Amino acid sequence: MAITLPREWWPARSLSLRLLVVASGLTGVALIAFHLDQLNTAAGRPAFWIMTVLSLLAAVQAFVAVDPRGSTVVSCPTLCFTFAILLCWGVAPALLIEAIAVALVAARLRHTAAQTVLVIGQYAVAFGAAYAVLVLGDPHPFTTVAVSHRLLDALTVALAGGAFLAVYSAMVMLTARLRLGRTRWRRVGEPLKHQTLFKASLVLLSPVLAVSAHVNQFFVLLILVPIFAVQRMARLSAERDFASRVDPLTGLANRRTLQIRFADMVNAPVPADQAAASSVALLMLDLDRFKHVNDTLGHEVGDRLLIAVADRLARHEPPDGVVGRLGGDEFAILVPGLSRPEQAYQFASQVLATLNEPMHLDGLLVDITASIGVACYPEQGGDFATLMRHADVAMYEAKRRGDAAVGYEATADENGPQRLSLLSDFRRALEVRDRDEVALHYQPQVDLATQKVVGVEALLRWRHPTRGLVSTADLLHVAEHTTVMQLLTMRVIDEVVAQVARWRAAGLTLRASLNVSARDLYNTDVVAQLAGRLRDHRVPPEQIQLEITESALMGDVARAQTTIAHVSDLGVAVALDDFGTGYSSLQHLRKLPLTEIKIDRSFVGGMAGNSDDAAIVRSTVELARALGLRTVAEGVENEYTWRMLQEVGCTVAQGYFTARPMPGADLPGWLAGYSAARIRKPLTSA
Repeated sequence: MAITLPREWWPARSLSLRLLVVASGLTGVALIAFHLDQLNTAAGRPAFWIMTVLSLLAAVQAFVAVDPRGSTVVSCPTLCFTFAILLCWGVAPALLIEAIAVALVAARLRHTAAQTVLVIGQYAVAFGAAYAVLVLGDPHPFTTVAVSHRLLDALTVALAGGAFLAVYSAMVMLTARLRLGRTRWRRVGEPLKHQTLFKASLVLLSPVLAVSAHVNQFFVLLILVPIFAVQRMARLSAERDFASRVDPLTGLANRRTLQIRFADMVNAPVPADQAAASSVALLMLDLDRFKHVNDTLGHEVGDRLLIAVADRLARHEPPDGVVGRLGGDEFAILVPGLSRPEQAYQFASQVLATLNEPMHLDGLLVDITASIGVACYPEQGGDFATLMRHADVAMYEAKRRGDAAVGYEATADENGPQRLSLLSDFRRALEVRDRDEVALHYQPQVDLATQKVVGVEALLRWRHPTRGLVSTADLLHVAEHTTVMQLLTMRVIDEVVAQVARWRAAGLTLRASLNVSARDLYNTDVVAQLAGRLRDHRVPPEQIQLEITESALMGDVARAQTTIAHVSDLGVAVALDDFGTGYSSLQHLRKLPLTEIKIDRSFVGGMAGNSDDAAIVRSTVELARALGLRTVAEGVENEYTWRMLQEVGCTVAQGYFTARPMPGADLPGWLAGYSAARIRKPLTSA
């Protein structure tokens, strides 16, 4: 039936808006006063009273929804009956019944008298426009059966309905413009669009209702089913629209509504005494140790905790701001008018203070702490998406530091535009294989006892079209926790297995090692990819080895162990890379089906000048020997280190002292030269 203005628009302080209230209200009074004879005529018709009762019942049963933006949407089929009354008996009875229905809904919404008069006035002006069209067209389908006028009558009624919809919508938009100014008045447009469609459906049904009343007043009751269907669809539409704007658990604004409200805030008119543009602070809040509550007390208790936190935050919502939930245990607060970071930090302290009091959950006192990231518009983000990302970066920086609230600092942003651009370029390079940007180089691994090359390690090389050679460490740091890492692993598996097959065809039998990330260990895609490529290229599984790091096992040991067991079942060897830099090495050596451990270059490189590093390498070699594992020393760059590794019994050496990484096609030639030199002059006698 009606779409009312957002609550914040009342009471009306604008003189123009007050004049509109008075003018529209007087219009309604005048229309009724000048057509009192229509009331007498309608009162003598039983169909009129049936429609009146049904319209008022519809008003009492109206569906009402208030979204987080403050707009009240009323879905009610009263208009179908009152517009039919307009067609049958004129504007005065139609407007009188509509006014009573509006008053009933207004009482339910606790609207002021000014609000109620304005809404009635909007209907009065719209009904007046529709009645003027009817008078000019002089339709007769509801009083006579003039066959020659049927097409003109239908056209007149359609034009009257169109006039009503156009004038009513214009009145709502004019009211919004007078109260909110040139920019924010557009916020009423989207809900008004849905309501206009609903009203159009009711207006189109009203001629059928009017004709039914003319033929037999009891036919009016038959129209209830289609009217109920239309109202039901409108109600479902309003409910879906409402649900799309709020978080279903807490009832707070969701991300979409936060974005809309942010646009409202930054587009708000700037006061004359304020030269700068509107400023907005975004606070992103994440509860500390919320996972422990879920794990200990259950998800139902965790949900109740989130609802309690939402209630506390909502009680301290800024007058012109908005509190929202982003998902999980993350909340966001938009606060307009905070132009300095110090103001935002002060508000963040107030928010944290609201959470300090423990909450009672299942008889337990639960202490709540949170970390807050702060970003301010426009200095730290020119749009909502950027501001959100910067606040998120600041929040995780607060968690890392152990601080309660931290403002955004570009130096702490590991996912800035340049890094994201690099990641995007790398994805394209992986997907377009006919370009030579991404390549694998292979570094030989030499048996320390026999000086034979027993394997190679595949190492990534990416030459960016404009940036040149990109550091592998920087690239992996950006890509490690994204889906790009999975693309990279699949590409590496494809190329390494294919390269081993080419070497086999040329008479070379070498074991090739390739690295996989933590993300690869948490699903079995890598196992299926390996099995398929080994089968396609007819490569024995023992010629492929996967290298995993200790840090990759720390996130979810059980899932990682499952994947590693499947890899081992294929016959593919598994090596533990960067040994000694993790936290649970002995446990991994005991539980995992390993064949090799690689001693990190940080220990190998320091052997020559640091007795502690030498002792660590010696102990690692002895431990591996006792467990039946071979050892590979990385970063061997001089002959002295080579000899020390021989003395402690290390199995294999890898480093610049033997060879730098090289393309796969160059390896056969290098091997031929290396073998000839080794035969002429043993390496260890140099």
